[in-house]
Amino acid sequence: MGSEHSKNEERRSMVFLRKGPKLPAWEDALLAGREPKSLLKRGLRYVSLSLIMKGMTTTPDFLWGLHEVQKLNLSRNQLVVIPPSLGKLDRLVVLNLGGNCLKCLPKEIGLLRNLKVLFVNMNFLKEVPAELSLCRKLEVLSLSHNCISQLPLSFTDLTNLRKLNLSNNRFVQIPLCIFALRSLDFLHLGSNKLENIAESIQYLVNLQIFIVENNNIRSLPRSLCYISTLELLNADYNAIQTLPDDLYLLRRLRRIAWNPMDKGLHIAHNPLARPLPEVVEGGLDALFNYLRDKKEHN
Repeated sequence: MGSEHSKNEERRSMVFLRKGPKLPAWEDALLAGREPKSLLKRGLRYVSLSLIMKGMTTTPDFLWGLHEVQKLNLSRNQLVVIPPSLGKLDRLVVLNLGGNCLKCLPKEIGLLRNLKVLFVNMNFLKEVPAELSLCRKLEVLSLSHNCISQLPLSFTDLTNLRKLNLSNNRFVQIPLCIFALRSLDFLHLGSNKLENIAESIQYLVNLQIFIVENNNIRSLPRSLCYISTLELLNADYNAIQTLPDDLYLLRRLRRIAWNPMDKGLHIAHNPLARPLPEVVEGGLDALFNYLRDKKEHN
């Protein structure tokens, strides 16, 4: 009888344990006495480690000993600090720190000389370390949804950067260093505090997608019209009253676009002076013809 009672108690305990909160994969592995390297996934191209949504407030110490990791995802945790030990992971190609509580990045991030993709979106950054410019192979950088108002001049060294997302920050003007990034084909500066776009924008000769929606921009510079590669220009929700006469030179803009995902010219929700609102309603060809005629008669 006593033996049967003990077995029932044991079964109830096992059920209770099964119903308990599930341990994060990395904690489960360590408590089971497994080697941390067992957490690594070896794909065809990269060795990767994902610790996404583990509720971490600090990074586990074992992480900095995994020198072979090339893709590291620490996104959507509650990390407040990334320690200098990050610099030990010098084989990293992709690093995702998005959706945490970071106020700064360690200067040792500059030791990641193989880094090509970096996400630090949705944090609390106020500045970016100048040492990031030492990551010369960087191609994709997202700093969106932070509190950044300027970039270090050393960013001019990021000559391989192709995609840069600075949306939802506190930029009053486009940082000068950006105009030196001639490889950029995507630049997102939406939801900042921009009041103008400098004529130097013309130096971004490979730009295909340029987003400046939801700012305080009053006019588009004439030099913007000389970026013949532009396929999407989104200037919705600004304070634009007039359009440059040479806008018709942007021949890769195929339409007046209304859907945020569509390529073309986005110019909705601006106080355009008459007769521009009516002309825009007629489509892009009507707008370009109007601007061309206007230029010829001036």
